[in-house]
Amino acid sequence: MIGVSDFGNKDSTSPVRRRTGLDAVSAVKMTEVLTASVDAWAEAHQLSRSDAICKLVELGLRIAPAAPASGSTVASDATRLEELAVHEIEGLLDPALPEDERERRIRRLTEGPPEFSHERIDLPKHRT
Repeated sequence: MIGVSDFGNKDSTSPVRRRTGLDAVSAVKMTEVLTASVDAWAEAHQLSRSDAICKLVELGLRIAPAAPASGSTVASDATRLEELAVHEIEGLLDPALPEDERERRIRRLTEGPPEFSHERIDLPKHRT
């Protein structure tokens, strides 16, 4: 049983705590337009605003892609950027070039000239 202090007792130092449920309460800051949209959705589905927000968040999480692991985000972003760069470079290169020359030019543009490789912060440092 949870002890609740007496409201009339001014000597009481314990705070008044009432438990309404086991779920955590979260405040959400929304614009007036978004609040109105949530309220309209709640009314259409005969829900309270709180229940509507919960349901909308659940629906959003169900269709949103899962977040990648925190360490792989930078690596996957770098890989994606390199793929985009290679695609753009391929479109700019002369199609009459031999395949090995095309690959050499793409590699030189994406990796940079070898004389500057020690300046690259995205490459592992070579131990000497």
